[in-house]
Amino acid sequence: MIIYSSNALKFRESVDRNQITVEIEQAFLNKMGTKPSPGEKRAWNNSMQFMERVIRNSNIADDCGVMIEYNIPATSKRIDFIVAGQDTEGRDNFVIVELKQWDAAQATDREDVVVAYINGRQREIPHPSYQAWSYRQFLDDMNEAIHSSELKGYSCAYLHNYRVPEPDPLKSERYQNIIREAPLFMADDTAKLQEFLHQHVGKGNGINLLYLIENGKIRPSKKLIDHVDGLFKGNAEFILLDEQKVAYETIISLAKDMSRKKTIIIKGGPGTGKSVISMNSLGGLLKQKLNAKFVAPNASFRTVMVETLAKQQPKNKARVRNLFAGSGQFVDIPENFFDVLVVDEAHRLKGKGAYQYRGVNQIEDIIKASKVNVFFIDEFQRIRPDDIGTVSEIERIANAYGSEIHEYTLSAQFRCSGAEGFINWIDHVLQIRPTANFNGWDRESFEFKLFDTPNAVYEEIKAKVDAGHKARMLAGFAWDWTKDTEGNRNGEVADVTIPEHGFQMPWNGRSISSTWAIHEAGVEQIGCVHTSQGLEFDYVGVIIGNDLKYDPTTMELYADYNEYKDTMGKRGLKNNPDQLTKLIKNIYKVLISRGMKGCYLYCRNPELREYLEGQLDRVMKN
Repeated sequence: MIIYSSNALKFRESVDRNQITVEIEQAFLNKMGTKPSPGEKRAWNNSMQFMERVIRNSNIADDCGVMIEYNIPATSKRIDFIVAGQDTEGRDNFVIVELKQWDAAQATDREDVVVAYINGRQREIPHPSYQAWSYRQFLDDMNEAIHSSELKGYSCAYLHNYRVPEPDPLKSERYQNIIREAPLFMADDTAKLQEFLHQHVGKGNGINLLYLIENGKIRPSKKLIDHVDGLFKGNAEFILLDEQKVAYETIISLAKDMSRKKTIIIKGGPGTGKSVISMNSLGGLLKQKLNAKFVAPNASFRTVMVETLAKQQPKNKARVRNLFAGSGQFVDIPENFFDVLVVDEAHRLKGKGAYQYRGVNQIEDIIKASKVNVFFIDEFQRIRPDDIGTVSEIERIANAYGSEIHEYTLSAQFRCSGAEGFINWIDHVLQIRPTANFNGWDRESFEFKLFDTPNAVYEEIKAKVDAGHKARMLAGFAWDWTKDTEGNRNGEVADVTIPEHGFQMPWNGRSISSTWAIHEAGVEQIGCVHTSQGLEFDYVGVIIGNDLKYDPTTMELYADYNEYKDTMGKRGLKNNPDQLTKLIKNIYKVLISRGMKGCYLYCRNPELREYLEGQLDRVMKN
C-alpha cells in the first residue's frame, strides 16, 4: 500500500508550499484509518525538506514517480521514500531511500547491527544500509510485478543530519559488505546522492512504475524458491522421516488445490517432528509458487529456525526472515490474502488482551487471512491463561469460515533418542495425564538423572558443552526477572538464586533472548520456557523451583501462586489453583522434554524431590 504518491514536480511544489506533511497526513488517515504519530509528522517535516532539495538538484525528470511511506504488504514495515523512472538506456528502475535523522551512532560486534538514540534511549537496530537493502530484497523476492518484469530495484540510506566523525562507526569494516549493496549517504554526501538518483531514474516516465509496484501480487520469485530450496538440501536437521514425510506430502497435496478454503490440523507431542514438518512445508509450498508464510508466536523459536536454515550467513538470514512472522501480525490482513499460512506452536496463539496484540483472536485472524491454514499443535504445551490454541477452538472458527477441516496425528517419537517411554513417564509423574507407564525407557539411549544440587546440574551441562554438545540450563519462572531499565540488559543480575546451595545464575540476557539457545554466552545464563519452547538441545539441565510442590497427604502436585513470578502467566488465576497447577506442570514438561539425549534435574521443594526420587527408583528396578 502506498500512503502518498505523485510525480517529482508535484512533490517539489508541495514542499515549496509547505503542504507536504499535511498531504501525507491526510493520505495516511485515508489509507490507514488512523492518525500518524507526532514523531512521524516531525520526521516528514524534517526529512522531506532535505529530499525535496535532493530531487530538485538531481535534475531528474518531472515525471519520475515519487512514493512516500510504502507499506510493504502483509507487514508492519514501511519504506520511507521510493523514486521510480528510467535510466539513460531506457531501463525501468526504482530506488529505495531509507531516511534517518540521526546525528550520531555506535558500531556493535553484531552482524549489521548498530546503536542509535531513538525514542528517548539508545537502541540496537539494523544498520541503515541493511534496512534499505532488506526492503529491496523483499520486493525483488516477493513482488511478482518486479521479479517477472525488467523492473530493477536499487537501494540506499540517507542520513541528512549526520556529520561524519573520524573514524566513522557506521562505515566500520564489518559493515562494508552491506554498504556495497546499499550505499550510505551522509549530510556532506548530498551531491553524491543526487548523482545516484540521476544515474538510475533520471529520464523519468515513472508514474506507471509506481502502479506496477503497488499492484504487484505477492508471489515468491524463482530466485527465492531456488535459494530456499538450496538451504534445505543437505541440511540434516530438516530431513523428514517416516510419518513426517506422509504428513508433509498431505499438506502439499491439500494446499495445491485452492478451490476450497482448508484448515489442516497436525497434532503431536514433544519430539514428534512438528517443526521439521512445518519448516519443510514452507519450502515445499514456495516451490509450488504459493504465497506462503511461516507463523510462530515465539520470537526465539522463529529466530533459531532462521539461523538453523540459513547457517549464519547474513544475506541468507535476511531473505529467509521475510518468510517468517509472529502470530499477532494478521489483524488487518485482507481475507484470503495469503495462499497458505503454516502455524507452528499453535497452542501458544493468543486471544484478546494479550501483550501487544490489538485483535480479538489470533486463530481467527490466521484462518481469515489465508486460503489454506496449517496448525501444528500440542494442547499439553499451553502455558499461559491467554494461550487459546486448542483443536476445538480451531475447529470452531474453521467451521464459521466454511473451511474444510483435515486432521492428522503424529505419534512416532524422534526426540529423547526415541524414548517415547520417557515422555510418557514425565506425563505420569507430573500428573498431566495417566499413562500407566511403569516400564521405563531405554536408559542407554536417553540419560535422565536427579541431582541433589543445582550446582551439580550446571557442572554436568557445562561439561557437555565443552565436549561439543548443544546443552543449556533451564528453569521454571520461580524467580523475579530484574528489568533491563534496572541494569539487566545482558544478564548482569543473577536473579536465579538458591541460597541453600550457594547457587546463582542470571536469566538469559534480553539482548540475546532470541538467539540465547545458540549464542555462545547462553551456557552461562538460564533460559525459561519462553526462550526454549519449540527448540531442542542434546542435553538440558532443568531446575524446578518452588512454584511447583508436592503434598504427601493428598499425593498430588500443586502450584504455589506466590512463588510463580510470571505476572502474565498467572493473571486471573489467584482463585483458580487447578488451572494454574495445570499450566505450570505443562511448563515443566516442556522444559524437561527439550533434551534429545539427556535431562538432568534438580528439584527445590523437598517433598517433590522425594516424590520424584521414589518414582524414578520404581522405574530403575524394572
